[in-house]
Amino acid sequence: MNLTYFLFFLCIIVCTLIITYWAAKRSNTTNRFYIASGSLTGFQNGLAIAGDFISAASFLGVVGMIAINGYDGFLYSIGFLVSYLVVLFVVAEPVHRLGKYSLGDVICSRFPSDRMRWMLALGTFMISILYMIPQLVASGFLLRLLLDIDYSISVLVIGGLMTVYVVFGGMVATSWVQIVKTVVLMSGTFLLSLIVFSNFHWDLSALIKQAKKGSPLGDSFFIPGHLFGNPIEFFSLQLALVLGTAGLPHILLRLFTVRNTLEVRRSLISSTWIIGLFYLMTLILGLGTVALLGYHTLIANDPTGNLAAPLLAREVGGDFLLAFVSAIAFTTIVAVVAGLVISATTAFSHDIFHHILKKGKSTEREQLLAARWTAVGIGIISTLFALRLETINVTFLVSMTFVVAASSNFPVLVLTIYWKRFTQTGAITAMVSGLAASLAFVLLGPHIMNLDGGWIEGEAVIPLYNPGIIAIPIGFLGGYLGTIFSLKNSQSVQEYREFFIKSQTGMSSRRDDT
Repeated sequence: MNLTYFLFFLCIIVCTLIITYWAAKRSNTTNRFYIASGSLTGFQNGLAIAGDFISAASFLGVVGMIAINGYDGFLYSIGFLVSYLVVLFVVAEPVHRLGKYSLGDVICSRFPSDRMRWMLALGTFMISILYMIPQLVASGFLLRLLLDIDYSISVLVIGGLMTVYVVFGGMVATSWVQIVKTVVLMSGTFLLSLIVFSNFHWDLSALIKQAKKGSPLGDSFFIPGHLFGNPIEFFSLQLALVLGTAGLPHILLRLFTVRNTLEVRRSLISSTWIIGLFYLMTLILGLGTVALLGYHTLIANDPTGNLAAPLLAREVGGDFLLAFVSAIAFTTIVAVVAGLVISATTAFSHDIFHHILKKGKSTEREQLLAARWTAVGIGIISTLFALRLETINVTFLVSMTFVVAASSNFPVLVLTIYWKRFTQTGAITAMVSGLAASLAFVLLGPHIMNLDGGWIEGEAVIPLYNPGIIAIPIGFLGGYLGTIFSLKNSQSVQEYREFFIKSQTGMSSRRDDT
């Protein structure tokens, strides 16, 4: 075990546990536990959103994709960035005005129903678990590589840490772990980018020229088509990334952690700038990897390219910089997983336990106890999955998560807010059809079927690795057909008018609500 690596990791663990201890004293109410009482400023929340969103797939995966696939690798990150414009202009402010703790609150402000809360809680659980598994698997490999710790022990360490953050610190601890992660991530990425540039005497053209020489792609390095040979595949992936973010429960939950819509706008604008700058720096790191390390050296060390950033750090800064960058990757995983746990915890303890099982009559103490036990349960479930999937490449679960969110949560959210004829039956059919279609298409696609190293013998029924272009319209179509066949149950014009005014202004037209 390398002592430098161990000390960096130990420092991060100690710092995050100190934050959790501090937050635990302030998380004694449901309002503090779920949404930190809306106490974050717009900029703080923007940092937390960036920390919640930039996962290990972004920090480790995108750099490697750029190094291996050239321009297409950078195109992959464009969808992540553009997605926040959809969140900002389409759903952010209505969600903040209509909801309190969860997506279930938002939809049930128009369609109050236990069935609706069950469906939304189920969707939140599924999306959170799907997103958590690859993060935990990546953490297991990272710790095993750097500290020579057994994979199972590595996963148990991360799973235990994320559970501790949420159980004791709630949203307060989760938010500040994410804020610290963003500051460390941006600082480390900026430092590494400067070191890369300094190796080329601050000459961008020299970096680009050497990148072309170091890659077998040569002059076509900056020409698209190496990763996405099929334009439909590329468009489908981008569609899922752009629309899926607006349906991710752990991102929507962050819209409740500020006090008003002005701070919501500041949160999303600042997070968009932070995420944009980060992906710009990943472009430099990707070029630097292939220019300084070389394509063949990268492939020899890691054919997937996921270790491009750590290998580049070791090349330009030795063991110390490698330890620092690896610690950043570790912090990235911990912060994202903690955000996923808190969103799933809120869905169960608030939507299912408080509203459905207790009919809205549970005490603060009962809700907090349910939330903490739920966090323990989710931590155990996701950790067990990650332990069982050591030998399987689960990176596709990240893109699959976006497809599921874009096909189920996003259609329900948009149609609920903006379509006056939309009905509760339409909302349920949109959710069911979107979930079923996205899961079925992935199960029948080349990720699972044995078309290209899949899990099951047989040729893929759906040829697309990213089936968003089919699944997302099915979610909207399910909502439309469900509504058309249940128009007799639609709201009156006045009821929708009151709902829409509240979603757009926060004010109610009824006197008893003012």
